[in-house]
Amino acid sequence: MFEAEELAVFQSNVDESLKSRSAAVQRLLGVLPGNGKALGLDEKWAYNIIKQVGNYAESYERNLGMASPLKFQRGINALWTRAD
Repeated sequence: MFEAEELAVFQSNVDESLKSRSAAVQRLLGVLPGNGKALGLDEKWAYNIIKQVGNYAESYERNLGMASPLKFQRGINALWTRAD
């Protein structure tokens, strides 16, 4: 879910992302096989998670973040590339 967030793969664009030219996105979503097998999972395991619940940012916002009753900021829980 973190990698999907970093690669800008969201629940809303996961199907379109299957056509991405990025090898990292293709590996994440199982277009390029190997990751699933290495983990003993179906190749589409990450695709299925993102399709159902979104990437980490989407899940965080919905359950803990500003879109939730708790309204917690990401703060130190943000991606390392966006941390203050």
